[in-house]
Amino acid sequence: MSLTLRLAALLLGCLLDLLFGDPHWMPHPVRAMGGITALLERPLRFLFPKGPKGELAAGAALVVLAAGISTGAAVLALWLCRRIHPLLAFAAETLLCYQLLAARSLRDESLKVYRALRDGALEEARRAVSMIVGRDTDRLDRDGVARAAVETVAENASDGVAAPLLFLAIGGAPLGVFYKAVNTMDSMVGYKNDRYLYFGRAAARLDDAVNFLPARLAGVLMCLAARPAGFDGKNAWKIFLRDRKKHKSPNSAHTEAAAAGALDIQLGGSSFYFGKRVEKPTIGDPLRPVEPADILRCNRLMYAAAFLAMVLFCGIPLALSLTL
Repeated sequence: MSLTLRLAALLLGCLLDLLFGDPHWMPHPVRAMGGITALLERPLRFLFPKGPKGELAAGAALVVLAAGISTGAAVLALWLCRRIHPLLAFAAETLLCYQLLAARSLRDESLKVYRALRDGALEEARRAVSMIVGRDTDRLDRDGVARAAVETVAENASDGVAAPLLFLAIGGAPLGVFYKAVNTMDSMVGYKNDRYLYFGRAAARLDDAVNFLPARLAGVLMCLAARPAGFDGKNAWKIFLRDRKKHKSPNSAHTEAAAAGALDIQLGGSSFYFGKRVEKPTIGDPLRPVEPADILRCNRLMYAAAFLAMVLFCGIPLALSLTL
């Protein structure tokens, strides 16, 4: 497929994501990637020796197999479609681009949290936020639930929007599938607990590597989008430059710092994971308390940054390809 058609498919996929999100009835490649990861874990643990070295090797094999199977399936599906008809290949590329982006679904899921908080249904809000965060949510108060939702919208502005957009623009649907396979593995096994400390290390390290550039680009885009979206652009840059390296993860604080600065709030702090308290540094300054409406504000900021990413990674290259 030519560069022009590939970028056109990506642009159409972006529009479909913004319009429709991820209907639950539709088969989704990320669910398939998660199924592959879960299916491979037990046999790989069985085949490799017990102990740290064996688990590290089993985790590396998981990365190779799960990413290879997922990417290979995308390449094969697109090749078969091209053999049938070029329009079918274009439609398949568009569908994959659409399904690998998550701006609308991130907005929809976080709005469930906002509506529950607005209606005073704290337990419902806790259940809703538990679907989009990795931390324990049963102890969160109203402000804690709102903060968790804002943080996940900010963080996933990179993982769910800017990063897949960048990989799709560079290498089309196959490279986008590779990125999401790595990201999915990290979300499933990349934990520093007893079960995954060694087994999940390869997935976590590869996820850090593939997100290194996108996370920083996404943070910059959120800072650029802050003022046009109606937020504090000057403070977004200040907090981004000051706090973007505060997390132990090399990538997760960049967009959180930009969002905290733009919204004039403080994010981060201690949370519970698998029943254990984890101390995290704070990001941003508490110029005002976090409130449920910040979920709406962070979504507006995320959408503005997504629009800039779409223009930068897709719109401008597509315009250039049409004029050359």
